[in-house]
Amino acid sequence: MLDLLRRFQELGHVAVLIVGDFTAQVGDPSGRSDTRSPLTADQVQGYADALLEVIKAQLLAEPLEVRYNSEWLGTMNMTQILEMTSQVTVAQMLERDDFSKRMAANQPVSLVEFLYPLLQGTDSVAVRADVELGGSDQLWNLMVGRQLQSKAGQRPQLAMTVPLLVGTDGTKKMSQSFGNYISVRDEPVEMFGKTMSLPDHAMVEYFELASGLDPDEAGDFVSRLDDGTLHPAEAKRALARAIVTRHHDAAAAATAEASFDTVFRDKGAPEEVAEVRLAPGDPVWLPAALAAGGVVSSNSDGRRMIAQGAVKVDGVAVDSEELPRNSVVGVVTQVGKRRFVRFVD
Repeated sequence: MLDLLRRFQELGHVAVLIVGDFTAQVGDPSGRSDTRSPLTADQVQGYADALLEVIKAQLLAEPLEVRYNSEWLGTMNMTQILEMTSQVTVAQMLERDDFSKRMAANQPVSLVEFLYPLLQGTDSVAVRADVELGGSDQLWNLMVGRQLQSKAGQRPQLAMTVPLLVGTDGTKKMSQSFGNYISVRDEPVEMFGKTMSLPDHAMVEYFELASGLDPDEAGDFVSRLDDGTLHPAEAKRALARAIVTRHHDAAAAATAEASFDTVFRDKGAPEEVAEVRLAPGDPVWLPAALAAGGVVSSNSDGRRMIAQGAVKVDGVAVDSEELPRNSVVGVVTQVGKRRFVRFVD
């Protein structure tokens, strides 16, 4: 979707990037089979700060406007809220596929979730949108925006949707909340490895939507996959190289592929492993050391990985959280399949 938004910029259109800092506290029900847990304002701001810089890097600096929808939604009074809710009927809401499925399955749908499409539609009114871009799961919300614009005396926006990219599990849509995503911020080795972990049936989508290849070149890969002249393993390598090249460069892609081969084909550690200085003390409490080394997200994550047998020190799986200092200094510690660190004094 960001690629499409950038194309609009390149054609001279003003891109308005709306940060849903208010609506994120409600939670988009699109595609959900259950009620989302609400987020706090601090949680939302943390996510927004982390993602906004990444998103901006995919777009042109000009022409671009960044707006936070708390600007208009956070200041609405009860009269304005009642006026907004009067624009759509309950019967219309129940026509929405995910709501109707949940109702049929006797699963709860909160009134707050009913409000979400109206809140998103109000964004379109607030910025007087001419065109709104969104994933294919957003079509219903975009159409509500058209309805609210009409009632506000505005010309209804054009709704333009793009296909959703399936996640690395090959089933659910790619989402940070599902943990099945490849981030544009991933290091080349991590990005290459995640792509290589894709199920074969997902490759066509990735060639078409994520590779960054010319459509004809991507189509050639897809055609050769279909007719059996290209082995899926070789196709996946080409896909991984293309994705890393797109977000880093060709040299990084070549290095990432070599590192991947060292780890998975030759069963060794990569040539370049980050070195992290251990905190003083003997024995070493491994969960904290792993967290400090950036190979786990927290001490508790480190404990969980050790309990699962996913941590190896010098090639040997460990099951203890405390290890003698001399057993971890200077050797490679591996977490899972793709994360490595070398601890030093």
